[in-house]
Amino acid sequence: MSSPATAPPAPSNLKRIVAASLIGTTIEWYDFFLYGSAAALVFNELFFPESDPLVGTLLSFLTYAVGFAARPLGALVFGHYGDRLGRKKLLVLSLLLMGGATFAIGLLPTHATIGTAAPVLLTVLRLVQGFALGGEWGGAVLLVSEHGDARRRGFWASWPQTGAPAGQLLATGVLSLLTAVLSDDAFSAWGWRIPFLLSGVLVIVGLWIRLSVDESPVFRQALAHAEARKASGAADAEKLPLVSVLRHHWRDVLVAMGARMAENISYYVITAFILVYATTAADVSKQTALNAVLIASAVHFAVIPLWGALSDRVGRRPVYLLGAAGVGLWMFPFFALVDTGDFGSLLLAVTVGLVLHGAMYAPQAAFFSEMFATRMRYSGASIGAQFASVAAGAPAPLIATALLSNTGGSTWIALYVIAAALLTVVAVGVAKETRERDLADVEPDASASSEDARAADAHTV
Repeated sequence: MSSPATAPPAPSNLKRIVAASLIGTTIEWYDFFLYGSAAALVFNELFFPESDPLVGTLLSFLTYAVGFAARPLGALVFGHYGDRLGRKKLLVLSLLLMGGATFAIGLLPTHATIGTAAPVLLTVLRLVQGFALGGEWGGAVLLVSEHGDARRRGFWASWPQTGAPAGQLLATGVLSLLTAVLSDDAFSAWGWRIPFLLSGVLVIVGLWIRLSVDESPVFRQALAHAEARKASGAADAEKLPLVSVLRHHWRDVLVAMGARMAENISYYVITAFILVYATTAADVSKQTALNAVLIASAVHFAVIPLWGALSDRVGRRPVYLLGAAGVGLWMFPFFALVDTGDFGSLLLAVTVGLVLHGAMYAPQAAFFSEMFATRMRYSGASIGAQFASVAAGAPAPLIATALLSNTGGSTWIALYVIAAALLTVVAVGVAKETRERDLADVEPDASASSEDARAADAHTV
């Protein structure tokens, strides 16, 4: 029998929760990816005009990477208060911070107007974006995971994951439209600001929806349990979530970090760096490269729930391993197709890459959520995911661009992604399957990685 905390909720309520998480994550990823695309296309000219084009792109991607550096801090702060105060409050705050920073970028003077202060201000706003996104992901996936039907947790929890391709789709679509209707001079002069200012409208919509949902019932139950223990004078006082994570779940944090390496690196190479590679090494126009990423992101959005549903049937690990191995094997064909300069080949390369990426990204939400006990779950999932992003997603476009600059080819870039894929295969390969875990567990011992605890969990789902 299902425990009360894991009993299937009313379909209408669950769909509202999923919609709130999806729309919020879409807006936040739109803001984050918009910066990445703009960094590849125009920020080198607007904020680093004194450098040669490729060095300017490297500096532009450096400010892009700064956003990742702030994500672990966001994970720590939002994780701590999310485990203490609840998921909903922190999700509202993260949306406000992200949207406000993105809107401000749209108003930012360029280097031609205020000189070196322009890239400094750009970097500060990028830090705010990274801090907000560091707290967003964990709360969004937990809100769905802890509301959802345990038997279909992989499917339902994968929907907030579609916020990434949806945000990429929206950001790339807006940029593609603007580059199609505006001249290069007009886009560089003022057109690039439109997508950033649009974020203000999107945030209002996201807040209206996100404020309408209820707090996670699993969290409410865990909070009541903690308060009851405190009232009864239990000797073992509740520790800070971070302390509990490092004490009881340090292996799970390492697994999560390893699992993120191939997923994070491959994604930013396929969607952000490809805009640089295709337009410089393969002599493809900006519009053509943007269109390929746009169409592939739509396919990516569609396949993520399918991979999530498959993880409910066969487990999180097999699907994740398939994606990691597939991405590694695809890298050399990927660049070979892009090098042809043909739109159809470019589209095939990016689409297959993102479909394989989806096999990692879809089960990730449920997989990471199931690793941690309720009162440390926001902290644990966020720390594992966001600390890895500093070593994976942050330097990926930088490393790929530097390798392209130094070698003039794609061989070492492909080997870089393959190495990340091997690391992820090892990390997920040594992990234990979590599909049968009960998210109602509130005690650290109940979430320990012993076989007895996992067997006990299986009987409650």
